[in-house]
Amino acid sequence: MFRTFGPNEFWYIVMAAQWTLALSAVAFAGGAVGGVAIALGRVSAIKPIRLGALAFIRVFQGTPLLMQLFLVFFGLNIFGVGINPWVAAAVALTLHASAYLGEIWRGCIEAVPQGQTEASWALGLGYRHRMSYVVLPQAAKISVAPTVGFLVQLIKGTSLASIIGFVELTRAGQIINNATFQPLTVFSLVAALYFILCWPLSMWARHLEGRFAVATSR
Repeated sequence: MFRTFGPNEFWYIVMAAQWTLALSAVAFAGGAVGGVAIALGRVSAIKPIRLGALAFIRVFQGTPLLMQLFLVFFGLNIFGVGINPWVAAAVALTLHASAYLGEIWRGCIEAVPQGQTEASWALGLGYRHRMSYVVLPQAAKISVAPTVGFLVQLIKGTSLASIIGFVELTRAGQIINNATFQPLTVFSLVAALYFILCWPLSMWARHLEGRFAVATSR
């Protein structure tokens, strides 16, 4: 027997948003660490490192995120490595974010004028100091807007974690819909909550993009 959508159902869905945010934060933090390594690997002077970083990006950009979630969750369980949906989702999304952030930041590093690198060579700076004090600070300014834009996509991408049983915003909506059979009400609320989470970030990314574009043109 179906029950009526009421305050308890409403708050169950609203509270599930915290798990969407938690998963997004973990995946973004892990992806940031991996993304730096991938970006530096892509611009490395050592060919095997460049090819390894490129292969990683091709694999994770060339396969659907849903398949990556399946492979991490079901694949490790097949090999006897017990893993719960939370960990599986965090691992898969971290790898996914590493590939995309790595490629975003690689482009930002290469967008720094070549003259900056040549000037640092002339000053006698080694690779570590050149990247730390000259290239990466400038690349960081360029990368802010696309990085925030990717974070928006990552938040929405966490909805796919529902397919492996992780109870985040979308999965909570599915559970309540199965109990109330009021899909329009339930999924309108879910969509509204995603909008509330993502819209401020989208506006912030647009603002930063315009701000840095003006600063660069001066």
